[in-house]
Amino acid sequence: MSNSSNNSNGNDNNAASQNDDSEFITLEFDDGTTVECEIMGVFDCDGKEYIALLPDDDSDDAYIYGYKEISDDEFELIDIEDDAEFEKVIDEFESLTADDE
Repeated sequence: MSNSSNNSNGNDNNAASQNDDSEFITLEFDDGTTVECEIMGVFDCDGKEYIALLPDDDSDDAYIYGYKEISDDEFELIDIEDDAEFEKVIDEFESLTADDE
């Protein structure tokens, strides 16, 4: 699993509905490339919220970002800049997904 090495812009917002259908978000990177991602879920680690995104590119990677809810239908993705924080978040994500298997 990896965090995107490219920064996403602040316009990567999408509505989060409460139904059981898969939700998708399109990420646009600084270089102009886009990737469609399934929202795997939002989870907590050390009192902060993070979001896991599964890109629709046939890879086994997941993108992990900080998550900040702006309103009921809008949120912001925040790059995880600190390597130690990123490692903690990945460990938490892996423990959560291991429970699902």
